[in-house]
Parts: sequence; structure tokens; C-alpha cells
Amino acid sequence: MNAAPVDPVTTPAAAPAPVTATGPGAASDATTAAELVTAEAVALELRPARLGSRAIALGIDILVQAMVAGAAALFTALILAALPDSIVDEALVSAVLRIVVVLVLLLYPTFVETRTNGRSIGKSAMGLRVIREDGGPIRVRHAFTRALIGLAVEWPGLLLPFLTWIVTLAVMIFSAKGRRLGDLAAGTIVVHEKRPVPFRFVPALPAGLAAWAAVTDLSAIDDELAAQVRQFVSRAPELREPHRGHLERMLAAEVGARVTPPPPPGTTPYYFLATVLAERRRRYAAQLAAGRMVTERLLPGFGRSPRRSTSPVRPASPSF
Repeated sequence: MNAAPVDPVTTPAAAPAPVTATGPGAASDATTAAELVTAEAVALELRPARLGSRAIALGIDILVQAMVAGAAALFTALILAALPDSIVDEALVSAVLRIVVVLVLLLYPTFVETRTNGRSIGKSAMGLRVIREDGGPIRVRHAFTRALIGLAVEWPGLLLPFLTWIVTLAVMIFSAKGRRLGDLAAGTIVVHEKRPVPFRFVPALPAGLAAWAAVTDLSAIDDELAAQVRQFVSRAPELREPHRGHLERMLAAEVGARVTPPPPPGTTPYYFLATVLAERRRRYAAQLAAGRMVTERLLPGFGRSPRRSTSPVRPASPSF
């Protein structure tokens, strides 16, 4: 797991206080993300897995375990059939059955989760992973505790199955991080490996500044500064004052020192930044289109998947 990078826009070194995001986007992040602190005192912002995704992952793992159990049962039956009848009795069959159950329901998930760093087949399919409470990878003892609690009281729950199923569901539903009994006993948590990035609106080129933007020199604005401007423009409605105004003036001063000629008098800092960002994106798109035209002219069809056509292909005309 990697620590979340520091946002250069929302937490500048010169800011008097940390910026607090507001709005529906920030509220949803607060309710779906949990912050864990590693042993190295690094904060990790993670999204705990809830009942729905974990139930689907469990269903996939149950199908895989059923296939493993079927293969183990077939192998065991072949061995028992090869033994003399004087040796095979009910006690032996019962002992072998218990060994198969332990192998499939206890040792198999322990081995898989340990070898895959908490990613069973079902969890990998759903993009989930088991980690420790401090954000580190699980070990054998964590995987074994989870599998043992699952075998005893969760799934299949050999002790009072129906009652323990209800208790397990209640624990997961009311847990702040969606943890089950096995997670509580092992000190683990199941999280989503990938966090969805919310859509952020970036305004288009303002019509009143289009003529100025067309003749402006933007060559001094590098990708790092453009990324900071993009983050601010897209997140400005979520920022509170006075931090929003402070960031706006700071970025406008830095961008204004790198562009010539200066914007028309009376241009607000926000529209100045939005215009620079939109014009830079427009020029990049134009350069990309021009490069594709040159490539198509010199190497027709380069980079495109071949398509079957019944009509004969006419050779390209010479370019010079």
C-alpha cells in the first residue's frame, strides 16, 4: 500500500491553515473512506469493503472451494477404493471426511490469503484485499484466525449456524469499517484496492478572453504548474474562504509571471486561470491532431486496428 500523496494545491507551504473541502463530494468521501495510521506514522486513506462486495467475493470463493472439495473427494475416493475392504470402515471414512473439511475450509483459505497478501480469488475479482489494521500485509496467523472464526461461527459456521449467521451480518452492517467477527479477532480489515476518482468539472474557454488567449505565450507554464491550476479550478467550489482566495491569488500571480501579454484589465483571477488552462489544452489537442495527420499521410493506417474490406485498397498518393 502506498501513502496518499500531498496535494500541492490544497496544502501549499504558504497557506496559513489546511484547506477544508465542503460540498456533497467531500461528504461522500468522509462517509466511504477510513484513515489508517501505519507503524511508520503514515496516514492511509482507504475505502472499506461493505457487505455487498464482500458477499459477492465470498460467493466466488465458495464456488472455488466447492471445486477444490470435489477434486479432493474424488482423489480420496480413488485411494479408499484401492485399499483392502478389511481396512476401510466407517471410522476411517469419517476421519478422512474430517481431514478433507479441514483442508478445504481451514487450510486452503489460510494458504491462499497468505500467499496472495490477502487477495483470494473472489476478492481479486472484486478488487478487494485483506490488510492489517495498521495497513500492513497479513501473515499466516491473521489468515488462519480469519479462516478459523469463519469455519466455527461464520461460514459455514459449524457452531449454531443460523444464529451465528445473523450475528455475523449484524456485526458487518453496524461496523464502521464493515468488519466481520474474523476481522475483529485477527485485527484485519478488508478494503478496496482502487479508489474511484470523482468527476470534477473544468470550465471551458470563456468567450470574452478567447482573442487574448489565442495570442498569449504559454510556453513557460510547465506540466506541474498546469496540474496545480487544474486541481484548483476543478475544486474551487468545494473550498472555503479565505483559503480559496489565498490559493487563487497565489496561483494567479505565479501564472501571470509566466504568460505574456498580461490578461485584459478587470479579468478575475479565477477566469484568468480557467482561460490559461483551457487554451493550453486546446493547443495540445491541436498539436496532437496535426501529428496524427502527418503520421497518417506518411504511414497510412498506422496505429489503427486492421479492418476487413471487400473493396480493393487504393495505394496512397505521393506526398511530394
